[in-house]
Amino acid sequence: MTGRQGARRTKGRVAGKVALVTGAAAGIGRAIALRLAEEGASLVLVDIDTAGLAETERQIKADGGTAQAITADVTEEAPVKALFASALRAHGRLDILVNDVGGGTSGHIWEAKVEDWDFIMRLNLRSAFLCTREAAAHMRERRSGRIVNLSSGAREGTPWTAYYIGNAAYAAAKAAIHGFTRHAALELAEYGVAVNAVAPGPIETERTGPGFRKIEHLEYGPIRATPLRRIGVPADIANAVLYLASDEANYITGTTLAVAGGR
Repeated sequence: MTGRQGARRTKGRVAGKVALVTGAAAGIGRAIALRLAEEGASLVLVDIDTAGLAETERQIKADGGTAQAITADVTEEAPVKALFASALRAHGRLDILVNDVGGGTSGHIWEAKVEDWDFIMRLNLRSAFLCTREAAAHMRERRSGRIVNLSSGAREGTPWTAYYIGNAAYAAAKAAIHGFTRHAALELAEYGVAVNAVAPGPIETERTGPGFRKIEHLEYGPIRATPLRRIGVPADIANAVLYLASDEANYITGTTLAVAGGR
């Protein structure tokens, strides 16, 4: 580690903190993990994509950071319990949890399949519940901690998605994250644990980029529907998560922060 990197690790906005980020193998999750590491946190990286996790871990360590990669399905109870036990054995504590796992498509409501609905609820909502439950038990005892969930602008309906592909299940799941965040924040407030959410608008990642480019010229496309007239990048979301995880957000809990270009 160079002197410059060592100074940054000790003086960053989350320096000395231990952060667990789910969905860290690519896209927004990777950007969040890299940003927290850049600001001094030690990272526990979680995903089902082992190769993607290894690349995130490599990037963090190449920049002088600390990272532990754990392949786990966070929609299942047993792997989540094992994941948190492993993280606590390795680091002794957990200061920050970021629930980034999510996604899924279900088509228009008149053609949506029950199995797709159930999968999306499981992926987006059940994963957040299971990880938050484990983190909350630990943070409550320590009377300290930050939990940041990923909601979405879709929680209020997304014009281009609704018009062209549907996906009410995803909107419902992300609206549920908003309510879950608010209620969990109220439960944990007396223990000094803050729970917030970030709600991204259209963000270009490896997965979403091609789809956005196909519809960006259409009447209800994401650029036309976004006042700032651009699609966001993962760093926009990572910066918001960093803020909510840092001491700068000491008096904020139960809030969903929209990072959506004004949409």
